[in-house]
Amino acid sequence: MDWLNLLGKGLFSGAVIVTASEIAKRTTVFGAMVISLPLASIMSMTWLYNDTKDTAQVADFAESILWLVIPSMSLFLVLPFLLRRGWEFEPAMGVGIVLTVLAYAVGAGLAKSVGNLS
Repeated sequence: MDWLNLLGKGLFSGAVIVTASEIAKRTTVFGAMVISLPLASIMSMTWLYNDTKDTAQVADFAESILWLVIPSMSLFLVLPFLLRRGWEFEPAMGVGIVLTVLAYAVGAGLAKSVGNLS
């Protein structure tokens, strides 16, 4: 893979994040909608297929995403819960991240035993 290709991917990915955060300044619902769209997953699967032409690898990648989306929801449950109870942003985010990492460990373990996560 050449550097220009990597640079393009990085710029596009960064643009999606910047766009979502700028939209969220005006309306949180639309900012959240932009960032909740599976754009990163779609882009990643497209680039994986373009780089490898391996549909089995893309299928495994998509299934792995499915298994790991569920544990990632813990951040979006814990963070607003703590913030609305008066926690400062940094400690609330830290707790949310730690719980998300733990949930990922549990989710990955379950996916390996039940699904096709490799």
